Amino acid sequence: MKPTNHSSQKVNRRSFIKATGAATVFTIVPRFVLGGTGYVAPSDTVYIAGIGAGGKGESDLTSCAQSKHAKISLLCDVDDRMAVNSRKNFPDASYHKDFREMLDKEHKNIDAVIVSTPDHTHAAAAMASMQLGKHVYVQKPLTHSIGEARALTMAAKKYKVVTQMGNQGASEEPVRRMKEIVDAGLIGDVSRVYAWTNRPVWPQGVPAPKGNHEIPGELDWDLWLGPAQAIDYNPAYLPFNWRGWWRFGTGALGDMGCHVMDPVFRILPIDYPTDVECSATAAYEGFFQIARYTESCPSSSIIHLTFPRTDGKGDVKLTWMDGGLRPQMPEELSPEDDIGDMSNGVIFEGSKGKMIGNYSKQPLLLPNTLMPDIEKVPKTEKRVPEGHYVAWVEACMKGYGESDLSSKFEYAGPFTEAVLMGNLAIRSYQYETSESGNSSYPGRKKLLWDAKNMLITNFDPANKFVMRSYREGWSL
Repeated sequence: MKPTNHSSQKVNRRSFIKATGAATVFTIVPRFVLGGTGYVAPSDTVYIAGIGAGGKGESDLTSCAQSKHAKISLLCDVDDRMAVNSRKNFPDASYHKDFREMLDKEHKNIDAVIVSTPDHTHAAAAMASMQLGKHVYVQKPLTHSIGEARALTMAAKKYKVVTQMGNQGASEEPVRRMKEIVDAGLIGDVSRVYAWTNRPVWPQGVPAPKGNHEIPGELDWDLWLGPAQAIDYNPAYLPFNWRGWWRFGTGALGDMGCHVMDPVFRILPIDYPTDVECSATAAYEGFFQIARYTESCPSSSIIHLTFPRTDGKGDVKLTWMDGGLRPQMPEELSPEDDIGDMSNGVIFEGSKGKMIGNYSKQPLLLPNTLMPDIEKVPKTEKRVPEGHYVAWVEACMKGYGESDLSSKFEYAGPFTEAVLMGNLAIRSYQYETSESGNSSYPGRKKLLWDAKNMLITNFDPANKFVMRSYREGWSL
């Protein structure tokens, strides 16, 4: 496809709806109606468009293609260099640069869309697809901001599309076994949880890059910016290090929180958080001089969240740590004990014991005398033998209302909101300290959260981080 001059176009949801008349919903006829065993008819195929074809998008497309019902029919990427492998892997797929134009022109040929762009474009691409009645798979974190997560959750229900967030561990065995153990009462009522990651493994807590750089010919920088406020091109942001910049990414928490904290939300009966507070590292610039790099996520942080239990048994306190910080080793372990490689992990503290694990590792119970009891716990949770990706494709075949996915937006949206509350606290802390100009440690401010109205009630400046401001030509 010869790229068109998109700079003069403003293709948004209104033009989509005008072009289609209404959200288009495809009816997929089951294979057995059309032919015998092994026959896969066009109507028994999910035609998939990939928005973001390189990096994680490449593996997302390849994984979904493992389903016999999947056909990767369209590819879209703003950087031709990133799309090379996917274009080789799916040579029959048409190629586009602007997802808005692709959806506008090709919507009749699309059943479902995979969104694997940087975080700042997730919501815009997903919403545009859902408004056309397309099923969507969106990489984690679901969105860049809390307000966007709420909007996508509501849109999935409104447009009745099959949805899945890309936190693959949610469909794996460990988290299901952990839920069965807690539900069986082995560690009692949980009131405290610790979660952590070794991320970031990219630059954070650094000053904004400077200098004039020529934009590579293969890259459409304006499209890469998408809804983010415009700045000059700099190679420091691409192809991966965008994660550490608030304008585009959501830092270590956004990258790993939707993996590591998934067991917490999947297992415990908790509601939206009621408050959040944080502390974060600052960069040293000289004696009594601390840098406030407000464009960059901090190199490490600690976040405290309070969740009311929906069963009336009090609150659950959750502490998140990143940047290599980890909680103290449980007192039930001796100095010689080793819990193995736990670069990412979670500890549940209950009234009868503790459980240590993560989204990819079988759990450890403390005290160790509880371990034999695991074998007595029945497997009551549904397993996903086909995996996170293929399960989504198969659900697209069944349609909205018939699917039972691990991370559909009904679950993933509120979950993402809670995860991003941590970033709201960090950005509020950065805002407060940078605005005050105070170089001394100001202490933590506990932010009180009205989830229903998506409002911080005791520090109004924090509310600017609930929802992003899109630049002209972009909207939900």
